[in-house]
Amino acid sequence: MEYKDKLKITALTIASLAALSSVIFLITSSSKHYRRRRRKQQQKQSSSCYLQSHQKPQLSFKRVLLDNSFSQSKHLNLHAASSSNLHPYEAEIKSLIENPESFEDCYSDHQKMSEFFSYVWIETETQLKDLAHTLSKHKVFAVDTEQHSLRSFLGFTALIQISTGNEDYLVDTIAFHDVMGVLAPVFADPTICKVFHGADNDVLWLQRDFHIYVVNLFDTAKACEVLSKPQKSLAYLLETYCGVATNKLLQREDWRQRPLSAEMLEYAQTDAHYLLYIAGCLIAELKLQDRDNSNCPNDKFDFVLEARRRSNMICLQLYAKEVEAFPGESAASSIFSRHLNGQRGSSISYETQDLVRCFCTWRDLMARVHDESLRYVLSDQAIVALAVKVPATPEEIFDTIAEADLNVENLNLNSSLPSPSPVVCSHLDDLYHLIKDKKSNADEVLLQILQNCLGPNGSCPLSVYNYALLINCDLIMKNRLVSKQSPVINSKQVARKASRELFVQKFSCKSPVYHNCRIYANDGRLLCYCDRRKLEWYLRRDLAKLVDDDALAIMLLFEPKGRPEDEGNDFYIQSKKNICVGCGEGSHYLRYRIIPSCYRMHFPEHLKSHRSHDIVLLCVDCHELAHAAAEKYKKQVAKEFGIPLFVRKVVDSKEIPVISESSSSLMNVEETGVSPLHLRTAAMALLRHGQRMPLKRREELTQIVMQYYGGREISEEDLERALLVGMSPHERRRFEKKRRFASKHSTEVILLDKEQMGAAYTMAVSATGNSLEKAVTKDGLETTEMESTGHGPHGKQVVDHILEEYGEDGIRQFCQRWRQVFVEAVHPRFLPAGWDVMHSGRRDFGEFSVYNPTNKAPAANT
Repeated sequence: MEYKDKLKITALTIASLAALSSVIFLITSSSKHYRRRRRKQQQKQSSSCYLQSHQKPQLSFKRVLLDNSFSQSKHLNLHAASSSNLHPYEAEIKSLIENPESFEDCYSDHQKMSEFFSYVWIETETQLKDLAHTLSKHKVFAVDTEQHSLRSFLGFTALIQISTGNEDYLVDTIAFHDVMGVLAPVFADPTICKVFHGADNDVLWLQRDFHIYVVNLFDTAKACEVLSKPQKSLAYLLETYCGVATNKLLQREDWRQRPLSAEMLEYAQTDAHYLLYIAGCLIAELKLQDRDNSNCPNDKFDFVLEARRRSNMICLQLYAKEVEAFPGESAASSIFSRHLNGQRGSSISYETQDLVRCFCTWRDLMARVHDESLRYVLSDQAIVALAVKVPATPEEIFDTIAEADLNVENLNLNSSLPSPSPVVCSHLDDLYHLIKDKKSNADEVLLQILQNCLGPNGSCPLSVYNYALLINCDLIMKNRLVSKQSPVINSKQVARKASRELFVQKFSCKSPVYHNCRIYANDGRLLCYCDRRKLEWYLRRDLAKLVDDDALAIMLLFEPKGRPEDEGNDFYIQSKKNICVGCGEGSHYLRYRIIPSCYRMHFPEHLKSHRSHDIVLLCVDCHELAHAAAEKYKKQVAKEFGIPLFVRKVVDSKEIPVISESSSSLMNVEETGVSPLHLRTAAMALLRHGQRMPLKRREELTQIVMQYYGGREISEEDLERALLVGMSPHERRRFEKKRRFASKHSTEVILLDKEQMGAAYTMAVSATGNSLEKAVTKDGLETTEMESTGHGPHGKQVVDHILEEYGEDGIRQFCQRWRQVFVEAVHPRFLPAGWDVMHSGRRDFGEFSVYNPTNKAPAANT
């Protein structure tokens, strides 16, 4: 019997596989037939742009605050003297953050509303003005928005839902897009509370589309965080408090369609309808937590005020466009890392890489011209397929794109986008010429394509979204073109660009810096955001338990020593974006320490931790600005305190003369020292090109190295030893390995014996008038601070002087001065909420010591 059963199962399996193969064959055949038929139809219609016969709702807008050009976002400017890149209501919002208790509770009187309810559809401008007047009389109202992003480059708000508790309103923001500013005063009124759920994006979208700025916000998602709810989604809250289930798939529907379906209307109304009641329930729970903790006189934490404070921190955000150096550059980098990661290195030809960049640029321009999203115009998978196969005809281009998208559809089973898109079909010939002319003048082709679209006889209609695009893009393309066509005249620019790209590739962060994982105290209070490794550190040692799998969060099982609310450090309980804080660049970024390490390493232990407040992300360009300003300010600090930035002269350890009082007086404090960087650069140049460089230049570099060795003649061995000056032990090991120094030789270069160290130490004391700190290497031998930091004793002497004269308050003011230097140099517009020049700098929340003496463990460094 068992044998027969096995035969039956085998037969059924074979039959099922055969049926499945037939279905796949039929689908593939019909798909190919459909592509052939659509390709023939498209060839007949390819002479004009699809937008000539296809009107999109946003093309009827007359007042658009942000177009698709490469210009930056401009915000409402209430004060003529202030910058348009500052938040117009920053003072009002900060007042709410600092004094959240000054506003009365206005949620508790809202009862659970009926599940069967009516709404008011705002369909005239008069109704919109009446709504603004009605809302101005309420102390609180609930808000939600529905967005559309698939058929728009920047996206736009398609519907706003507002509930006062007595009435629900649905505002058609497509019909009244140009006059939505009528509601701006109500949303900016600090005496009226606006209830949102997960307002991070809504706040930015309202700024982007209507210059509506939210002031006085209560976010039910933030309340969930403070209460340590297992989930914080609106669907969870609706089901928990109201017994209402919603279909979140409707969120992805096309909210541009009019009229909206009954199902979509019900979904939209539900999101705002119950929000005030849910807020009231959460407020009651927050108050209960406060009462439960009232018996602890030392507990300063107020759950209600904390929820309000975190909510209003969201309001300080400012919308900004993502601006990149060249169209499509970040998208190309993303494709290299995600889709071609297994082919990195020599296996990816330069031609393939250039094609990917060209297709990304073409897609970016087409998306801006037609106001479409990138994924609607051309998928990443299609770009990869085109770059790898390099189709030879327009028909092959069409089929390559269709096949690549079909493979994605078979995997996802949820894509309904036309493939190829109408954009590709309308401009298939342009795409063909881009591939055909790639080897010669692709930039000219791209510029010509843009002219063909929007020029005097362009095929594509002009709109408020693309009218400024042609001029801006023309400048960008021409700048790139000039640098390519004039290698002699612009050799410096070309070299600088190549150097920049190499720097980005080698030193930029290879993965996100901020994971935005959360650490809660054992009473449910949010302590900080941190990275995944820190969470795993606590979990491995059974010092915490996992409380949220989706957005990773843990709760500590011990009482932490110190909490952010104890000292008003709101910065540590804010999520952070992986973008440059200066310009918003997201394709690459580097960590930047605002307070130089040569000073911070000598701070008192509780002030010198790796503080996340003073470590920010910067792109290469902003990093260069910040570094230049820091180096300049170091010289100012050296002059202010009368402490040299570099050790004046460090003599060869083998030939250190005896320093007498008279000879030491020759080392004038005003004498210019030799920086380790200049020394190493000079030594490297002499080793590599000394015999070939002009005599005058060789003498200049030789003098720099001779100054380091006390003026004596130098040898090639001296030059090699100079290459190691100022390097950390880790840098030395890497450098030695690279140059394959002999172990014995490198030991002689790096480490001095005790007698030589004593002589060098005496020399440095004579040169600077202060003691030089000694450090012990892991081999047990001593080395000077100059060797590990590159600035000699300068950093330690400055810190010691400040501590002696002004104490720890002086160190905090010193840090504030450095932050001010950073702000003035970079003018950062994307700093995380809560970042402040006047930050107290008392401790770095996120590294918690265990209070229980029986379970002590070191904090995990970020």
